[in-house]
Amino acid sequence: MNRRESLRSIVLGSMAGTLALESCTGAPEQEVVDKIWKHQYGRTPKEQAIDEKLLAEQYFGSHEMQTITVLAQLILPPTNQGTIEQAEVPAFIEFMAKNFPSLQTQLRGGMMWLDNHCNNHYQTTFVKCSEDEQKQVLDRIAFPDPKAKEQKQEIQFFSLMRNLVVTGYFTSEVGIKELGYLGNQPNVWDGVPDDVLAEHGMEYDPAWVPKFVDQSKRNDTAQWDDQGNLLT
Repeated sequence: MNRRESLRSIVLGSMAGTLALESCTGAPEQEVVDKIWKHQYGRTPKEQAIDEKLLAEQYFGSHEMQTITVLAQLILPPTNQGTIEQAEVPAFIEFMAKNFPSLQTQLRGGMMWLDNHCNNHYQTTFVKCSEDEQKQVLDRIAFPDPKAKEQKQEIQFFSLMRNLVVTGYFTSEVGIKELGYLGNQPNVWDGVPDDVLAEHGMEYDPAWVPKFVDQSKRNDTAQWDDQGNLLT
């Protein structure tokens, strides 16, 4: 799912649609607009309506969002290439929880476990612990027992969170740039290599080489005379 380019790239549609959305969510129009997906991408009207509805809602509270942010930073620490904030990973996780309600209990329950564990051991919540204390907690749940038939719930929570963080980051603009992925790129073809031509006893006509191998003219449209001779 693309979600990062411009918060205002998808409009609400007709005024009637806007009023209907506003009446359902109770959110001001501008607030809903500011939450609309950042990329314009292929969606049917039904799918876009679902996105708009979910983006207008807030599932996690401020403390839960802070916990998600801190946890995501520990899973993928900031680098020169980007941060989980730039990739909007917390917002992605919040959206996924709304889009897939089956994740909600595991995510919310896992965050409750983090706070309960920290309160018992450090007398404060997870986000208020020191980084060393936070890492000590995560070390307890980051490594599944390969012999266990079923992992403990807190281990399942961390596995899910780790997958969401990595997915959210590396499908973002900054994450894709960090991977160095360029997608389909036009290549430069300078003809069959000389050694391959020689192996087959062939060679290019020198008079033709600058006409069809000159990369400075790669965007020029070929022109022919009335006799079928190549002019460019």
